[in-house]
Amino acid sequence: MKRLIAAAFALACTTMVYAQTPSVSLQPPPNAPPIKENPAGPYAVTVEADPSLPTHTIYRPTDLKPFSGTKSLPIVSWGNGACANAGTLFQVFLTQVASHGYLVISIGPKDAPLPAFAQGARPSAGATPAPTPAPAATPGAIPAPASRDAQLIDAIDWAIKENDRKDSAYRDRLNTKKIAVMGQSCGGLQAIASSADPRIVTSVIWNSGVFVETGNTAARSLSGARKQSLSKFHAPVAYFIGGPSDVAYPNAEDDFKRIEGVPVFKGNINSGHGGTFRHPGAGWFGEVGVAWLNWQLKGDKQASRYFVGKDCTLCTNPIWTVEKKKLD
Repeated sequence: MKRLIAAAFALACTTMVYAQTPSVSLQPPPNAPPIKENPAGPYAVTVEADPSLPTHTIYRPTDLKPFSGTKSLPIVSWGNGACANAGTLFQVFLTQVASHGYLVISIGPKDAPLPAFAQGARPSAGATPAPTPAPAATPGAIPAPASRDAQLIDAIDWAIKENDRKDSAYRDRLNTKKIAVMGQSCGGLQAIASSADPRIVTSVIWNSGVFVETGNTAARSLSGARKQSLSKFHAPVAYFIGGPSDVAYPNAEDDFKRIEGVPVFKGNINSGHGGTFRHPGAGWFGEVGVAWLNWQLKGDKQASRYFVGKDCTLCTNPIWTVEKKKLD
């Protein structure tokens, strides 16, 4: 059964990438938890394209002056669901992260059309303010090229160079020792494939997991992530999944069982494969994502309480189902 589900997921994802028509429902299940209105962080956010990195979109605090020395910005490299090469597809969520004091770099140009499945999926009322999203793809148009694993590393390389470049706005304002990779669905596979990079200090996998090996060439074409990639994790990992109705659920469950040697957290909320990324402030996912990053990249002990201990915040919240290794 797991193999059948994995193969179906692979086919669905490939359909989304190349035909830009969703075969996987992004609607929440009928018994999804109530929408959480998650407040923005303390920093206004600018979403921009940088001519020196035209293949990506940058989310950052508008005023960079407060960030230097011990308060420099950690770096977060993001991969989109469906391998979408569109930098504003997850703008509500990524703006929320950046508003807490992070440089977030998403794969995909800022002005790239959104894939067809994102039409009508604009941010919820009350969502974190963000610039007007890029236009949706024109029906019948040739789909944009799929994103690639290596683009997560491209973003990290660029940020480190900008931190050192004399005339850069980011000169000495980035913490190049605190780097995370994150991604949703196909982007989660890209994050797994990139996590062997020694500069990465945490990986966050959203609505994703490596396909069970079936020989399915469609699944293998999405990313270089394989089950053996899980042994390359060298730093703490978090999986946030949308519960049994999430098509990625069986793959994430299998990943969790296989990962050894590093701290790993797995939280499930019954939101389905679409998660809560477009809820106000990215809702439940925005809350736990920022908490994980604050703990792993900023050493925030209060944030660690979401995940550590038998009575951790998510452990005692009936909305969440939690498993973990090497965290208590």
